[in-house]
Amino acid sequence: MNFNSKLIKGLFIRRYKRFFADVQLENGIVTAHCPNTGSMKGLLNKNDTVWLSETNNPKRKLKYTWELVKDNKTNSLVGINTHLPNKLVYDSLLNNKIEEFNIYDNIKKEVPYGNNSRIDFLLEGKKISPCYLEVKNVHFSDGYGIAKFPDAITSRGLKHLHELIEVANNGYRAVMLYLIQREDCNRFALADDIDPEYCKVFNEALKNGVEVLCFSCKISTSSISIGDKIKF
Repeated sequence: MNFNSKLIKGLFIRRYKRFFADVQLENGIVTAHCPNTGSMKGLLNKNDTVWLSETNNPKRKLKYTWELVKDNKTNSLVGINTHLPNKLVYDSLLNNKIEEFNIYDNIKKEVPYGNNSRIDFLLEGKKISPCYLEVKNVHFSDGYGIAKFPDAITSRGLKHLHELIEVANNGYRAVMLYLIQREDCNRFALADDIDPEYCKVFNEALKNGVEVLCFSCKISTSSISIGDKIKF
């Protein structure tokens, strides 16, 4: 998937109020939208190289959106926009790029289920049980090739695990897909030191039949796409 506009290179200064980031561009300092509600652990170092997209939409309060950052420890580009994973997965589902889901011929997005939740994707096919697919964005790395989730305590993520367990116990296929927006990881693991409760329920989910898939991304300053499946 190509970015909507040519990305603009800059230097990260600071992030504040969760959704704002000050970035030094050639022409001066701008405030960009930060499309990420997580802690962004390890990715908020002053003077790190970042890339912004630009919009001409007059209804937007902020002209720029933060898209990428370079991890200086590994020299990997890292996608920080949490709106992209669902778009990337949807595109891959439409084009049969994830073989584990090629048996389904109907894709529904944001279908209500569980306790006032919406599943990211409900996949349906002829004479087969539907599949409930939840997607999680991952960009935290230990710096040694292991991507980790979560990067902060996640009550919402915990809720989704419980709901997928219920789906599996009701006889349907339940899948958690972790999409790692970086290229420098060949393994996925849980950050049990950050959120031990999530780790505990994750293991319960596996025992109850919830499937787990992990994919890296191929990233450049012009495009981003789903890459290889990695181990966990």
